[in-house]
Amino acid sequence: MNFSEISNLVIHFFFSGFQISRLLDLYLEFEQDPNVKLIVMKGTGRAFCAGGDVATVVRDISQGNWRLGAHFFRKEFTLNFLIATYSKPQVSTLNGIVMGGGAGVSVHGRFRVATENTVFAMPETALGLFPDIGASYFLSKLPGFFGEYVGLTGYRLDGAEMLVCGLATHYVPAERLSSLEDALYGANSSDLATISSIIDKFSQVPILKGTSAYHRLKIINKCFARRTVEEILSALEGEAASNKDDWILSAIDSLKKASPTSLKISLRSIREGRLQGIGKCLAREYRMVCHVMRGEMSKDFFEGCRAILIDKDKNPKWQPSKLELVDEAMVDKYFSRVQDEDWEELEFPPRSNLPAHAIAKL
Repeated sequence: MNFSEISNLVIHFFFSGFQISRLLDLYLEFEQDPNVKLIVMKGTGRAFCAGGDVATVVRDISQGNWRLGAHFFRKEFTLNFLIATYSKPQVSTLNGIVMGGGAGVSVHGRFRVATENTVFAMPETALGLFPDIGASYFLSKLPGFFGEYVGLTGYRLDGAEMLVCGLATHYVPAERLSSLEDALYGANSSDLATISSIIDKFSQVPILKGTSAYHRLKIINKCFARRTVEEILSALEGEAASNKDDWILSAIDSLKKASPTSLKISLRSIREGRLQGIGKCLAREYRMVCHVMRGEMSKDFFEGCRAILIDKDKNPKWQPSKLELVDEAMVDKYFSRVQDEDWEELEFPPRSNLPAHAIAKL
C-alpha cells in the first residue's frame, strides 16, 4: 500500500495476516507526523485474525527454533503496548471475527466500534496457550469476574455483548461504517470529544440477546470469583445441579475440554492483571509465552494446535491430563524468568506526552 497516496488526515490500516514489523514502524512514524490526526484500524474480509499467526509459530518451533517465535511475540507485544499508550486516537472497527493478534491491534485502541457482525473471543485455553496480547490487562478490567469467564472458557461475544461489558465503546450497524469513516475523515481532528461525538451520531443501542452470558453475571461472579480452577468448576457443577440453564453446561464443557495447564496459568495471569498496568501485563505474558514455546513443563501448545488447527480432529491429548496434576510449583515456573543465556526480558520504547487515558494504563 502506498501511504503517500492516502490522505494525511486519517490513516486506514487494512490488516490482513501479520505484518507486525511494518505496523510497528508505521505507528512510530505516524506518532511523530503532525499531519496524522487519527488512525482507523480495520480488517479486510471477515476477520482480523483466526489463528494463522499461531500456526506459523508452531511450524518454526517444530523446526527447532523457538527463538523465532519469541522474536515474533516480542514485536507483537511491543506493538500492543504502543497502541495501548498511543498519543493519537485510534478508532478500531470490529466488523467481523476479532481473535488473537486481531484483538491485540484493535481492542487496545481508544475507540472500539462493534457491529452486528462482530465475534470476539479469546480461545487460547483450547489451544494449550493462554489469553495473551495484553488480555490479562483488559479482561481483568471487565465487570465482576466476567473477564475470568471469557478468558477461561473462550466464550464468543457478539457486538452487543462487547458494548455492554466495555470491550467496545460504541455499536454501529455495518452499513453505516463507510459513512462514519467519511465523517471522521472530514472532521480533521484529534480531539477525543469531537471524535466521540461523531461516532455517537452513527451509533445505536443494540438489544442484548436473552441467551447472552452477560445476563448470568450474578452466577458468573459467584463461580468465577473462586480461588482455583478446581473450585470454579465445582461451583459451576453445583449450580448445574439446581439450574438446568444450557449456559452453565456449556461453560462446564468448555473448561473440561481445555488444557488443564492453560486454565491454571490463565487464571493466575488474569488475577495478576487486576493489579498491574499494561506494560507489566505484557512483560509477564512474554515470559509466559516463551515458557510455553520452550515446552519444558508441558507441550500442550503443540498438541492443541495439532488437534485444532492442523489435523483438526478436535481431540487433544493434554499432559498433564487433569487439573489436580498441575501443581502450584508448575504454574510458578511460567511466571519466572526464562533460563536461557540469549533470552531477555521484554522492554518497551519510552513514552512521553501521553494523554490521560493512556497514562492511566501504565
